[in-house]
Amino acid sequence: MDFELSPEQKEIQALTRDFVQAEIAPHAAAWDREHCFPRELFARLAELGLMGVCIPEEYGGAGADFLSYVLVLEELSRGDAGVGVTVAVHTSAVTLPLLRFGTDEQRTRFVPPLARGEHLGAFALTEAEAGSDAGALRTRAEPDGDGWRITGAKQWITNGRYAGTFLLFARTDPDAAGARGVSAFILDAADVQVTRDEEKLGLNSSVTNDIVIEDAYVDHDRLLHERNRGFRVAMQTLDGGRIGIAAQAVGIAQAAFEVARDYAKERRAFGRRIGEFQAIQHKLANMSMEIDAARLLVYRAAWLKQAERPHAEAGAKAKLFASEMARRQTAEAIQILGGYGYTKEFPVERYYRDAKITEIYEGTSEIQRLVIARSILGLQEHVVATRI
Repeated sequence: MDFELSPEQKEIQALTRDFVQAEIAPHAAAWDREHCFPRELFARLAELGLMGVCIPEEYGGAGADFLSYVLVLEELSRGDAGVGVTVAVHTSAVTLPLLRFGTDEQRTRFVPPLARGEHLGAFALTEAEAGSDAGALRTRAEPDGDGWRITGAKQWITNGRYAGTFLLFARTDPDAAGARGVSAFILDAADVQVTRDEEKLGLNSSVTNDIVIEDAYVDHDRLLHERNRGFRVAMQTLDGGRIGIAAQAVGIAQAAFEVARDYAKERRAFGRRIGEFQAIQHKLANMSMEIDAARLLVYRAAWLKQAERPHAEAGAKAKLFASEMARRQTAEAIQILGGYGYTKEFPVERYYRDAKITEIYEGTSEIQRLVIARSILGLQEHVVATRI
């Protein structure tokens, strides 16, 4: 058992960390305060190969492994979790499923522009009455000549306003119940109308939108995978995507820990640095321990996915533990800073707000517990969960 990162993985991690320190961390507070989507940033990330880290070189990516991609998400999220989730959705929820389920023609046509960062990707599954119960979606696709007519509305769509490619799910068999009769489609931005920009508690440098598809016509080659088998695409996408959200949670918690640790080494009370008090030492020890535990769960799940071994249970465990850990430990960071932690003078209040969503999207903590329980009990019934 080797816990050491490879030289290539260390190089990608260091490259991302340096970029974050220079280009993201200095601006993150302003982006959060102004609800600014840093559109130009993603072109610079693309120049470094970070918009397609784990996509093969033949399709325009950097050709690194999935763990390298997870390292990138962790580092991006240390600087700004909104940037992290933009890249996570773009890669895990759009580019990778196109690579996994697309035909040779679809992979050649749609993956390189995403991997090179020429387009952002958006994943459109959730609807107003189809959240954790994704099988209840009402968006419909009807055959029309050599193509499809698609009509419906989607909610909580990350990257929606700026996406060039949408992976959208619609019902193609109106008589089928639940998850049966759902298909996946590849849509362009011209097929989609953005109707709302969501105001959120955190992740204010990312965009979350409601979208409408009004009688959009797409050719037959926009059907991804098999007709009425789109739910398999969605579930396998979520299985892998959860690992990325877990990495995001670790990155947020790591950032909060570093601020709290440094503050404890400088802040003085009762004639001593507060880091010399046992109560503060215990908080920092627990933070460090839980971040390490979460990181190991994330890296294990990433390794399993890279090895093409079953990883649904491992991904759910990583996402569940890391997200709840991030919420707890960002709160502890605020507590260590005291009144300053509650102000915008320090970034820990932003980390706390950003951490909360990791318990909700890509499947709530309650859904993750169902995924884990049904896996260890050998139950095969699908547990569904959607994401922003």
